[in-house]
Amino acid sequence: MCGLIGFLSTAGPEGAARRVADVAAGLPLCRHRGPDEPGTWHDTDVVFGFNRLATIDIEHSHQPLRWGPPESPDRYALVFNGEIYNYLELRAELAADHGAAFATEGDGEAIVAGYHHHGAGWVSRLRGMFAFLIWDTQDRVLFGARDPFGIKPLYSVRTEDGFGFASEAKSLRALLDRPAVVDPVALQHYLVLQYVPEPESMDAQLRRVESGTHFTVRPGDATATALPTVRYFKPKFTSVPVNSDGDRADLYKRIADVLDDSVAKHMRADVTVGSFLSGGIDSTAIAALAKRYNPDLLTFTSGFERAGYSEVDVAAESAAAIGVEHIVRVVSEEELTSTLPLIVWYLDDPVADPALVPLYFVANEARKRVKVVLSGEGADELFGGYNIYREPASLKRLTALPSPLRKGLAAVGRALPQGFRGQDMLRRGSLDLEERYYGNARIFREEQLSGMLRSYSPTVSYRDVTDPVYQLSRDTDPVSRMQHVDLFTWLRGDILVKADKVTMANSLELRVPFLDKEVFEVARSIPSIEKITPRTTKSALRKAMELIVPPHVLNRRKLGFPVPIRHFLAEGSYEWARQVILDAQTDEYLDKTVVLALLDAHRAGEADHSRRIWTVLVFMIWHGIFVTGAITPTVPMPTYPVRL
Repeated sequence: MCGLIGFLSTAGPEGAARRVADVAAGLPLCRHRGPDEPGTWHDTDVVFGFNRLATIDIEHSHQPLRWGPPESPDRYALVFNGEIYNYLELRAELAADHGAAFATEGDGEAIVAGYHHHGAGWVSRLRGMFAFLIWDTQDRVLFGARDPFGIKPLYSVRTEDGFGFASEAKSLRALLDRPAVVDPVALQHYLVLQYVPEPESMDAQLRRVESGTHFTVRPGDATATALPTVRYFKPKFTSVPVNSDGDRADLYKRIADVLDDSVAKHMRADVTVGSFLSGGIDSTAIAALAKRYNPDLLTFTSGFERAGYSEVDVAAESAAAIGVEHIVRVVSEEELTSTLPLIVWYLDDPVADPALVPLYFVANEARKRVKVVLSGEGADELFGGYNIYREPASLKRLTALPSPLRKGLAAVGRALPQGFRGQDMLRRGSLDLEERYYGNARIFREEQLSGMLRSYSPTVSYRDVTDPVYQLSRDTDPVSRMQHVDLFTWLRGDILVKADKVTMANSLELRVPFLDKEVFEVARSIPSIEKITPRTTKSALRKAMELIVPPHVLNRRKLGFPVPIRHFLAEGSYEWARQVILDAQTDEYLDKTVVLALLDAHRAGEADHSRRIWTVLVFMIWHGIFVTGAITPTVPMPTYPVRL
């Protein structure tokens, strides 16, 4: 693991030397990503900076990692953030097929040696999470890539003298030497989706390298204005029919086997590995499988003291059933509000998912005892776990009607009194899937935005984000299409951003065994009937886990890390929220009178506006930190021991 920074000069052979100090200045801003070993390296065209969190081959896999064939042993330099879980198998293959020799026991050399012998296509062979840069000192070319699902981040910037890359946006601003600039399009998308979709960033000066892509750039590319990325991961759900009990049994066995294999490989580390445990089937399955490979496994969860907003008791019951030690972190309302600016600083881009707050605190608790944790992210997207995936079945009678009749029903729905039962079903049934579904979080609707967002543009739509993705799944069933959209939007925009940022904020490495290329190969062929039933979601996964997960968990309703912001914003945190709004210097973008009216209406119980208010608050705090500098969180320096 590493907080990496890279700069490729396009301004002549001595251009990199002028940027060494800037790269060094960006390193402390991502110190939390790797407190074990900081440093910089450069030649005439490239500068690399790195902060390493050592988890595999602690003594020898230093960065930048140098590797080359016998005739040029230091030809390549690598900076690498992530883990390659099949590195042992890849190293053995490279040694057998090409006589490749390795000087370390780590996973980084498997990336570089494979690239040397196989080129860019080698990225598809990597089973893991990664963002990396490889500098070829002989051919003078920089190659970079990001993992298929987007588990590890990589920001980019085009400066007047080159290309910059970093794990953290704040590190890249050291190259720009100026504050963030709000991107109005990204802001509008954020207020609808609660996250900024890739490849956008809320900072108009920066971009994000998309998940599942790689790129090649040379010092001579002085006229290039954008990074030339190539998509190597093109996921598709195929929904292969299951026609017999034997087929079903085989499917469940393949799911159980591939998950067991994935967890086994994700447990590879020279440090202690723990597991998050929220009480649902996803994290419980991962923890139960992990215990096979670490009998002394520690599990961690968090929750709030308010009834109905904690899975602490269920998680403890699950931990007892699978026989693991369990540690709980209870979060207070005051901790939520006082720590939010610091969490937003770590996020880089605003993410308005309240669950990131308890996740931050459970990561903080886990890091006192372990250096790596497993978690259950990705199961819902791969196996069909969201209740909204039931909607195509519930709307089938309406969506099967001719278009004119559907439009007539929509008009009937609009004529009904607000809140009339069935009104929303008529409205949604009149819409095509592409218009109806754009992710799990729908915060502001167009009509709500136009009165609050001063920079609102009717030409900007969530469909700018989702339509290109929907184009790739035209020949699959509705549930598969919804999953496919979620892979490219909700998963990589919200779920994985918060998971990476708040765990790395605590110098804790998070590993997600569900998001494994081999697991996806099995999950993508599951037919919809084995994902969604009238009574449950993730049906095939639940069947596959019957001998692994305790019975009380198998069919539990999903909670995750619920946060009582509905109550907090109407009660004890009302004055805090009001002050954030009044202090914000965001009048160029947001009408404060509208935001304050939402807050007061929420407090009066007229409607639940908590998610909309929270989304605005997170942006205002982000703006105060990165644009105006009016908010300056106290960022702790990591004090963890090198080895745990």
